[in-house]
Amino acid sequence: MRRLTIGVLGCAAIARRHALPALLAEPGVELVAVASRAADKAAEFAAEFGTTPVTGYQRLLDRPDVDAVYVPLPPGPRAEWIHRALAAGKHVLAEKPLTTGLADAEKLVAHARERSLVLMENFAFVRHRQLEVVRELLADGAIGELRQFTGEFGFPPLSPGDIRYQRELGGGALLDAGVYPIRAASLFLGPELRVAGGSLVTDHALGVDVGGAALLTSPDGVPAQLSFGFGRAYRCACTLWGSEGRLTLSRVYSAPPGLAPPLLLERQGTTEERALPADNQFRKIFRAFADAVAAGTDTGAEILTQAALVESVRARA
Repeated sequence: MRRLTIGVLGCAAIARRHALPALLAEPGVELVAVASRAADKAAEFAAEFGTTPVTGYQRLLDRPDVDAVYVPLPPGPRAEWIHRALAAGKHVLAEKPLTTGLADAEKLVAHARERSLVLMENFAFVRHRQLEVVRELLADGAIGELRQFTGEFGFPPLSPGDIRYQRELGGGALLDAGVYPIRAASLFLGPELRVAGGSLVTDHALGVDVGGAALLTSPDGVPAQLSFGFGRAYRCACTLWGSEGRLTLSRVYSAPPGLAPPLLLERQGTTEERALPADNQFRKIFRAFADAVAAGTDTGAEILTQAALVESVRARA
């Protein structure tokens, strides 16, 4: 079976740390080129990962040997280059958030559908085995009926020049951290969530939000309480509280490949901690992307549900 050939638009830190090592390890895909606006940066990245350097994003999109692109560019310019990639006939796996607003997400999903191309948003954590284990426990009634979801994602202050502090690049805690618990809430409570309330803390000197919270509810009244932000002790957790117990994952959004993530199960006055199997969510997202391309899978509904919830949190804040 022919491998899906992939080019990379941009030399972001997440590409270096996680995406490209995973891409090289996945047999169903092949890295053929990496592009940067700076020739020296493209050459450095290409040498590190054994591929071809390309100066300029459009030059990579013009290559006939590229079936698809991975786009780890900052959120601000991301939509433009996703649109250009689709126009060039390339399937697209883009970092989250796919766009900074719902209107752009709608345009890109429509663009992909018109051209029968796959457009996927990279929420790699949803592929991790630990979430499969939790779903199995829920189905087996381990905590009874689900009564509440809580999601938290926050980390210490960033470097002063970090792109997540730059408004023009689509910075801010909601788009960088808040999108994770929002996506997790949809995963466990379903796609018909509505936003009942939201709060954002803005650093007016930077012009971006640096923290926030949201309350979402499912059609049958199950709430999701979410909090996120910069400048706080690291937390990367979700808790599912049921009628007979609680489940907590403490490394749910960013479990590295070698980590056996802990699961805490509390019920009937007992507490049990399990070390779940290690997994490589980054490798699995490339496998899922290749499978989606082979099957012609449309992921537009997931993209639009997520974008609508994020926009609604901002509107209610």
